[in-house]
Amino acid sequence: MGAGEAAERLVREEGTRVLATLIRVTGDIDLAQDAVQDAVVRALERWPRDGVPPNPRAWLTVTAKRRAIDLLRRESGRTGKEVQATMSLDVEPEPAEVVRDDLLRLMFTCCHPALSPETRVALALRTLGGLSTADIARALLVPEATMAKRLTRAKQKILRARIPYRVPGAEELPARLAGVAATIYLIYNEGYTAGPGADLLRVALSEEAIRLARRLAELMPDEAAALGLLALLSLHDARRPARLDAEGRVVPLADQDRSLWDAARIREGVTLAGAALRRAPRRPDAYAVQAAIAACHALAPSYADTDWDAVVSWYDVLLTVHDTPVTRLNRAAAVAERDGPRAALALVEAIDGLDGYPWWHASRAELLHRLGRPEPAAEALHQAIATGLNEPLAEHLRRRLDDPAD
Repeated sequence: MGAGEAAERLVREEGTRVLATLIRVTGDIDLAQDAVQDAVVRALERWPRDGVPPNPRAWLTVTAKRRAIDLLRRESGRTGKEVQATMSLDVEPEPAEVVRDDLLRLMFTCCHPALSPETRVALALRTLGGLSTADIARALLVPEATMAKRLTRAKQKILRARIPYRVPGAEELPARLAGVAATIYLIYNEGYTAGPGADLLRVALSEEAIRLARRLAELMPDEAAALGLLALLSLHDARRPARLDAEGRVVPLADQDRSLWDAARIREGVTLAGAALRRAPRRPDAYAVQAAIAACHALAPSYADTDWDAVVSWYDVLLTVHDTPVTRLNRAAAVAERDGPRAALALVEAIDGLDGYPWWHASRAELLHRLGRPEPAAEALHQAIATGLNEPLAEHLRRRLDDPAD
């Protein structure tokens, strides 16, 4: 890895933590983002030439704070409180443990009950996940213009309402748990299957989501959602080493070398899933149920030995607590393995609202192919590719077009 690539990697890894600290200090998301962006630009100019500093996060934090001071001093009409914030900027960077708390504070600020549920998730994805507006719109299945307006309104509301930047008291945590958990889950998903671009994975993003999920479980150890979320992410991430072959090509679940799966993470995930299910026996948590489904895959010695009856049954449970088009699509994939492609295709084609979702088209293509209908299968694959995928996934689907038996 060259000096430039190393610098870019460090900036990506440290940027979110630095942003969280700047937002805590300034109380202004836009100001903090501008200051951190300037620090990032300077780092990418200097580090490849002069070398990466011994403490990259401290360098970025100090540089961003100085830029924030400049921006505050140049603006007119600042209140006394903002001037006081300016004075507080000229301090040394916080130690790593405090920075991790900054991320948690930022997450709870983004997920404040004064914001609508969909806005909470979007704002946290933008600030914590570092996702673009287009990425967030795609993840939440809404138009990009709608998402841009939603993010602007959210940041304005935080400023006007003076929403505090802190981890709330114990009595306030349950009201924010759903938004925080959903945000972590979506951040992980963006790392597990990246948006359009050259990479299938954004490993640093997935690892950050798992770290945040672990912090959430430590903070709320008796909540089924917190334990179930960490279980789900651990079980999914256990399969990461087998998802690409030596040439960087996508390896479907059915073809993965299960000896490459992380056995320690599987054990942790299965244990956490059981604990989460026991916390809510009457109405199971959606993340815990999804973790149970992931455990069925993780514990099967081979794809052929998967207990598809159990998988479909768990999806039936999931539909009672989280009935979404994507849940129904995933259940249909399990039905295809248990009952065959004809039954599954009827289920897939009955699902509304996924015209822009690539895996609805790809699922139809696979089922049509199994039913011996190559022309509509190829058309569905073209539609899946046209929705906008990262290059490894698009290439995988193109190979299916060229060689349906692949």
